Amino acid sequence: MYSNLEECIVDLEKNGHLVRIREEVDPYLEMAAIHLKVYEAKGPALLFENVKGSKYRAVSNLFGTIERSKFIFRDTWNAVENVIALRNDPMKALKNPFKHVGNGLAAWKALPAKRSGGQPVTTHEINISDLPFIQSWPMDGGAFVTLPQIYSEDPEKPGIMNSNLGMYRVQLNGNDYELNKEIGLHYQIHRGIGIHQDMANKMGAPLKVSCFIGGPPAHTLSAVMPLPEGMSELTFAGMLAGRRFQHSYIDGFCISNDADFVITGEIHAGETKPEGPFGDHLGYYSLAHPFPVLKVHKVYAKPNAIFPFTVVGRPPQEDTSFGALIHELTGDAIVKEIPGVKEVHAVDAAGVHPLLFALGSERYTPYQQVKQPTELLTISNRILGTGQLSLAKYLFITAEESQRLDTHREEEFLTYILERIDLHRDIHFQTNTTIDTLDYSGTGLNSGSKVIFAAYGDKKRDLCTEVPDALKELRDFTGARLVMPGIVAMQGPKYVDEKQTQNEMNALGEVIRERGGLPSCPMIILCDDSEFMTATINNFLWATFTRSNPSHDIHGVNSYYENKHWACDNVIIDARMKPHHAPPLVPDPTVEKNIERLFAKGASLEGIL
Repeated sequence: MYSNLEECIVDLEKNGHLVRIREEVDPYLEMAAIHLKVYEAKGPALLFENVKGSKYRAVSNLFGTIERSKFIFRDTWNAVENVIALRNDPMKALKNPFKHVGNGLAAWKALPAKRSGGQPVTTHEINISDLPFIQSWPMDGGAFVTLPQIYSEDPEKPGIMNSNLGMYRVQLNGNDYELNKEIGLHYQIHRGIGIHQDMANKMGAPLKVSCFIGGPPAHTLSAVMPLPEGMSELTFAGMLAGRRFQHSYIDGFCISNDADFVITGEIHAGETKPEGPFGDHLGYYSLAHPFPVLKVHKVYAKPNAIFPFTVVGRPPQEDTSFGALIHELTGDAIVKEIPGVKEVHAVDAAGVHPLLFALGSERYTPYQQVKQPTELLTISNRILGTGQLSLAKYLFITAEESQRLDTHREEEFLTYILERIDLHRDIHFQTNTTIDTLDYSGTGLNSGSKVIFAAYGDKKRDLCTEVPDALKELRDFTGARLVMPGIVAMQGPKYVDEKQTQNEMNALGEVIRERGGLPSCPMIILCDDSEFMTATINNFLWATFTRSNPSHDIHGVNSYYENKHWACDNVIIDARMKPHHAPPLVPDPTVEKNIERLFAKGASLEGIL
């Protein structure tokens, strides 16, 4: 159990989980490039002791592997698992109360503790410009805090037990921000702080916000936890840290006494400035858009403070490990929340939000011989109306019969659905709705569409295991390659506009009809580079589902509408890059060359790669 970040770092180093980087490293692109290489190699946590332009040290990759994360929380892991399980299923405690006495004590000890003075984090009052200005990608709008804990309280019922702690990125400089006086606060839809700001706006008052950086690792993890209803993030932070969350108030702002840095400030109604671009978890840049401005009140730092950071980019990244850790700790809470759901998998390779795989139940009509999705459709609507899952664009759902299914075995799961789906009946669209703020495949910020592929019943087709002849030697569509059984990728002309695309789809459908159809190939992916698309299953999942908006980019061979229901013989997903898409993240080759010095013989990272 750690009372601060330094204790964790010392413990990790002592047990071979951390390496110190002695050499001076530039926070502009170099630190991020080093982190990315070490994370990819499943390497240790990194302590940057000599950050150019700042007196403060920085640490990354703390949560780079689930093994290291469980090591960090080894003293409290089981107790927290048990308490969360009780929140999900309180009947357990009633059936065996004495067995769960320890869990109640663990939860009681986790209640936040108010202390006076705010020490040690308020020892030094500093400026924003004193912080390490870490920029991860060449086109980023400036330096960002990537592991902040953003704290706000319910303006109508202030107090720490009516607070929200979330991880929303913070832009420290660049754009139109007045250095040391303003910073950008980016939070997306379905976030707790948005509810607090809305309340403050209606009251005609600014929202007081505190940004905690560092402190015990449990505090960082608690900011991203999807907790059961009624469980405070700060209570969870105390449980996981094995120590009550220590806080105080200065000038009306909550201070995390154990944080390494605290930024306090106010958000005023109607005041926004452009925030971004920023390399994000979909593998592209989220572009500049108006977001709230935090007017800086004060910035505090403890003696010898350490600045934690991560790098966000195309999965897998450190936040992938975060996700795996959260899933293991909380269990599949969605199973408890939605009757009939057995499993929901937000596919990390596709950027998490764009693509969901789900297993449900099919119990509505057991007396009927014909098997088709019924209960699955009800479950689908519940899934797409629940919290962060509502940001998804694609949902593939089925129910088990004799064959055991696992949504994490992506190719097997998709194969099962494609063998059974009725393309005339089982595709269901939702148009003009909300999608992830960071997803630029739609029609505008937060705007796009959704589609459900629901399949159930007996196997309907054998899937092709090589490219069918009907897709070979086409004039405008080349490079046909098999992605997996039943899915073929092929290169099309460069995307121009919707009208030209429709003409291209009509021409492709006509050729396929003339050649006798494609009963064994239910899905065709139109792309810019079929070799890349088919190199790995992860490339297919990423490029297909991050580069398409279902309502605009799903086409079909012999498609038609019947009573407003869309149907086809073969689905075509247009996963080409379009003019409105955000650019993908590409490392700077000069920086990649420069950081080789740190992995050379005698350097701090020798032997890591």
